[in-house]
Amino acid sequence: MDPLKQAKATFEAFTLDFKRPSGTSRGVLTQKKGWKLLLTDPEGTTGLGECSIIPGLSPDYTTDEAYEQKLTEVCSNPFLFAKNKTLLIDYPSILFGLESAYFDLLNGGKRVYFESAKRSSGFSIPINGLIWMGNPGYMRDQIEEKLDAGFNCIKLKVGAIDFKQELKLLEGIRARFDASKIVLRVDANGAFSMEDSTWKLKELAQLDLHSIEQPIKAGSWNNMKKLCEETPLAIALDEELIGVNETNKKIELLETINPQYIILKPSLHGGFSGSKEWIELADERNIPWWITSALESNIGLNAIAQFTADYNPVLPQGLGTGGLYETNFEAPLTIAEGNLIYLK
Repeated sequence: MDPLKQAKATFEAFTLDFKRPSGTSRGVLTQKKGWKLLLTDPEGTTGLGECSIIPGLSPDYTTDEAYEQKLTEVCSNPFLFAKNKTLLIDYPSILFGLESAYFDLLNGGKRVYFESAKRSSGFSIPINGLIWMGNPGYMRDQIEEKLDAGFNCIKLKVGAIDFKQELKLLEGIRARFDASKIVLRVDANGAFSMEDSTWKLKELAQLDLHSIEQPIKAGSWNNMKKLCEETPLAIALDEELIGVNETNKKIELLETINPQYIILKPSLHGGFSGSKEWIELADERNIPWWITSALESNIGLNAIAQFTADYNPVLPQGLGTGGLYETNFEAPLTIAEGNLIYLK
C-alpha cells in the first residue's frame, strides 16, 4: 500500500534571518518565511518538505492567511493532491513541498529524495557564486570572496546600480581572468527596457560573458524572441517561465522564443514534476538548461540538490543559498571550491 494513503499531513511556519540584508529584484530582504510540510505514516515515519515563497515573485502567494488556507486544504487529503498534481498546477511552491515530503516518506524519512542521495560516495555539483545587488564596494567585496573561495563561475545581478559601474565590476574580473579561467554570468531580472537591451547586450558581450538571464520583463514573447534571434550574448529565460504550467503553453513558449538557455526553479516552475517536464521539452529542442534554488532553507535546497544531481550536470548550477541565513536546518551539504557537495 502507498504509505501516503494513511499518512497524516501537517505544516508549520518558520522564519529565517539573513546574515545581512540581501538585495534582489524584489527589494531588499532581511527575513525569509517558509513552511515545513510533514507527512507522517502510522508507524511514525515522517517525510519532510518545504513550501518556500518569495513575495512578489511566487505566483501562488498573496498573504500568509490565503497561503495557509491552501496548505490546510492540501493537508486534509495529501494523497488526492499528490496523485492529481494538476490540482496544484497554480501552486508550484506547495507542490514542491508535497512532492519532497512524499519522496522522503517513500525512502523511509531519511531526507533521501532522489537516487543521487543513495550513491555511496555522495555527489558534487558545480555551482556559480552569486553576487548580490548593492553598492559597488559591497559587490566588489563579494567578488573577491567568491574568487578566494575557488569559484570559477561568478554570477552578478545587474540593473540595480548604474550600468557603467556594473560594467566596471565585470571589466575588473575580466582584466584578471579570461573566460577560460572564470565564467561570468549576469542576471538582469527583467531590468532592461527593450530600447536599451540592444546596446547593453553588445557592451556586455564585449566581456566574453557566458549568458544573461531575463534581460527584459517577462510576458513579451515577441520582444524576447527578437532579442534571442539578434543577441550577441546568450539569453537564459527565468521569470519568463513562471505561470506557464500547461504542456502546450510550455511548448509554445520554447518554440516562439527559442532561447539559448532556460533556468528552472522547482519552487516556482511546477515543483519537481513541472521542472522535469520543462527539462524534457527543452532537451527535445536542444535548449540547454540549469537549475537554481530560490532562497529555500536547507530543507528545500537538499531536495533540489538531489534532484539536480540525478542529471549529472556539467554546467554550473545556481544552488547554494544555505549560507545566507543566521541559522538554518541541518543538511549534509557543504560548499567547497565552487561545488555543492553532498556528504553521506
